[in-house]
Amino acid sequence: MARRPAKTGGTIARGGGIALGEAVFRSLCEALQAGSYRAGDRLREEEVAQRLKVSRTPVREALGRLAARGFVEPAGGRGLIVRNLDISEVLELYAMREIMEGAAARLAAEHASATEIDALRDIEQAFVEVESDAAEMARLNRAFHEAICRAARNRYLDNASRELQDWIALLGPTTFTVVGRPSTSHGEHRAIIDAIAARDGDRAEQLARAHIREALRCRLKLLQKQ
Repeated sequence: MARRPAKTGGTIARGGGIALGEAVFRSLCEALQAGSYRAGDRLREEEVAQRLKVSRTPVREALGRLAARGFVEPAGGRGLIVRNLDISEVLELYAMREIMEGAAARLAAEHASATEIDALRDIEQAFVEVESDAAEMARLNRAFHEAICRAARNRYLDNASRELQDWIALLGPTTFTVVGRPSTSHGEHRAIIDAIAARDGDRAEQLARAHIREALRCRLKLLQKQ
């Protein structure tokens, strides 16, 4: 049975020098990251336009861009559906994520300011305080990794990491639903922060890569249950 069409949040903010098609595209990407759209959800042009209170033209443009990037695919003449990644794509995705997160942690150990390191500790503390809320933990986890990437001071790595996050959004339920993952992730995050604070790039990279390998192990557990 097909799922109900997912909802995007709110309307598109006007102005700011951003073209409407770009604003719709960003809104849809954010909805993917937030889990408002899941693999198999249907996207219909007219329904998205109504929810975002825009015409169908910018929605058509945004959906075309999503299709070109491979996030959605045709649904038999009835709009588009969010793609479901196969196991080989999941393994490739995590292989790239391990490389990029490792590089980000290494560079952050070189460039992060004391304020940025304090911010990482604050995010991690907030993560610990919401251990019963998997969705909020996933949001804070994204914030944690984005903060490390910003601290790396490399715009190309930052851009590539953002695109990778869009793909990760297609994977479905967060790995924080796996028993024991929140506590092990907290320990891994804390060790990464300590290595960055110590300016130990080698250790920061090793810990970040090990962290992503553990995330992959949990992801594969979830996929086995589907």
